[in-house]
Amino acid sequence: MTKTVLLTAGGTGGHLFPAQALAHALIKRGWKVHLATDGRATQYGQDFPAETIQIIPSATPSVKNPLKMAKAALKLARGYMVARKVIKTLKPDVVVGFGGYPTVPPMLAARSLGVPSCLHEQNGVMGRANRFLGKGASAIAASFPILKGTEGLEDKVRLTGNPVRPAVAEAAKQPYAPLIADGVFNLVVFGGSQGARFFSEYMPGALGRLPEAMRARIKLVQQCRPEDLMKVKVGYRELGLSATLAPFFADMPAQIAGAHLVVCRSGASSVSELAAIGRPSILVPLPGTLDQDQHANAKVLESAGGAWVLQQRGMRPNDISDLLEDLIANPEKLTAAAAAARGEGKLDAAERLADLVEELAGATGVAQ
Repeated sequence: MTKTVLLTAGGTGGHLFPAQALAHALIKRGWKVHLATDGRATQYGQDFPAETIQIIPSATPSVKNPLKMAKAALKLARGYMVARKVIKTLKPDVVVGFGGYPTVPPMLAARSLGVPSCLHEQNGVMGRANRFLGKGASAIAASFPILKGTEGLEDKVRLTGNPVRPAVAEAAKQPYAPLIADGVFNLVVFGGSQGARFFSEYMPGALGRLPEAMRARIKLVQQCRPEDLMKVKVGYRELGLSATLAPFFADMPAQIAGAHLVVCRSGASSVSELAAIGRPSILVPLPGTLDQDQHANAKVLESAGGAWVLQQRGMRPNDISDLLEDLIANPEKLTAAAAAARGEGKLDAAERLADLVEELAGATGVAQ
């Protein structure tokens, strides 16, 4: 008999990409897949392999603003009623949440209707929405060992890894090509909108401090915001540095696979993809985040020996240039870090998570 799953995720790539990978795995096993999310999914979810995409009202509460908090609570309550109706109609065997406040109404509705549910946490620290939902979930799937947020829930946690997109799995087939003496050094720099701005301001100065002969070996691929593009291009041209700059790279997994070193933020997807593909990195966690999740993610790769972590606050240009100079002069460090990163990768994460979903599918179905 065909099983049905309702996946629910916040409408950003970090939440939707692992949900998409699980959807593909379950469809191959004969499952029917439906998605519940918010309106932002129109940007990331167009290719999502779901039979239906249900838009559920949701909002992010603001503890600093009582009026916004009250409005958010009302919208989440409305979303809960919509989600109950959706679940009663679709009759899913399991509901799987991937984080973000849009998951709150469907996960609460699943619990109230007796449907088994699973949370997937992409980061090394449980997000606020997942923390709120953890007690009522049947299981919690973790991308990395969770450092904070599962206190009292340890018996529910299963380490599955973070499901990666097919393009990442394809890029992971490419073995790491060790840097050779006097050879081209392929460097990839990216970081999302906020990360891209920081690296656009920081990297030209850092690379300008390298010895000229070393700088001439660099072949750079860097993500830049459109408004920063010309300034950064001029800066690298003055340095005589070969650089390919763009606001977005559709083939970023392939770019990572071709790199000797990656410099980026340490969001869950970035860290999971670096590990899956097996590439060394310099990670600069986004500062000031409430849960410090990027610091926890970076720590996973650093502890394994697959990355070097630098903190943005107080960072000087020579912090990266000194590290780059050492790594280019001692390429065996890069090769060792690539192997260490690969050791943390879980290319079968989608299958592991699909196994967990199938285990839960034997529980009680929707209340009539």
